[in-house]
Amino acid sequence: MTENPDLIIDGLQYCNWSRRIFEDMRDGGVTTVHVTISYWEDFRETVARIVEWNRRFEDFADLIAPVRSADDLRRAQAEGRTGIVFGAQNCSPIEDDLGLVRVVHDLGLRFMQLSYNNQSLLATGCYEAEDPGITRMGREAIAEMNRVGLVIDMSHSAERSTLEAIEISERPIAITHANPASFHPALRNKSDRVLAALAESGGMLGLSLYPHHLAGGSGCTLEAFCEMAARTAELIGVERIGIGSDLCQDQPDSVVRWMRNGTWTRALDYGEGSKAQAGFPPQPEWFRCNRDFKGIAQGLRAAGFDAAEVGKIMGGNWLAFFERSFGPQPGRT
Repeated sequence: MTENPDLIIDGLQYCNWSRRIFEDMRDGGVTTVHVTISYWEDFRETVARIVEWNRRFEDFADLIAPVRSADDLRRAQAEGRTGIVFGAQNCSPIEDDLGLVRVVHDLGLRFMQLSYNNQSLLATGCYEAEDPGITRMGREAIAEMNRVGLVIDMSHSAERSTLEAIEISERPIAITHANPASFHPALRNKSDRVLAALAESGGMLGLSLYPHHLAGGSGCTLEAFCEMAARTAELIGVERIGIGSDLCQDQPDSVVRWMRNGTWTRALDYGEGSKAQAGFPPQPEWFRCNRDFKGIAQGLRAAGFDAAEVGKIMGGNWLAFFERSFGPQPGRT
């Protein structure tokens, strides 16, 4: 892999996609974004989301391109387009059929969370009172995901399930959008024990810019975020961290209800127990949209990272992870 100091790769976004947002990506120099195409959608509904994205690739061909490999990423960058990587924030696209793991990978999915807040057929979410760990089907799914090159994402999973996924998986996993719980004790943030295991296994952590994951919420300063990045790099190594903004730009508050409630409950589910969190919080003033990534790079330099380290955090580490992770497992086709 050759060094590319101009890389900006975001480990997760779920925006209300439009030409304006794609233009923001271009103007902000964003190389590639991992986009959520599924929360609670089953297989057929996920296919419908892919159809929608295929139309976007046609309608906005001057701005975006699909990315299924590191080579696709480089090609999109050379063409001046932002690459789009598909991911699911739940295992609902594979329903209860292990054979669908390969199918969704063939359709372009490259990341899949084993659970989203709740207990799933594969693992436990971070809002459950008890965490029995990876299930029987979860072990089978991990093996199949490893085989085809579908990255295991444990961003919304509980502690034991996350640790077991790291141990069971033969390939490094990702936590695409979360922060250290020692920085801010949100249920979604990860303990030092999880982060140490993730780093030892070669996994990746995308540092989140979503206010509920930040100390100080919407008032978190760029300096505080970059200091958190510096402390995280000391804990797990600069090679193991990137950005996973969790940006939900232009989404109406009604979308939060879908994200948290899906079809499993009719009651209002506020996640971490506060009605104040019912809607989308304001973004920190220094990160409102994709135009603002370069300000983060400047903040990281001010926090003591050198130019090479900033390049790794802003995109180089994600690219190296894509290189290792998106293809079939060596020796298993």
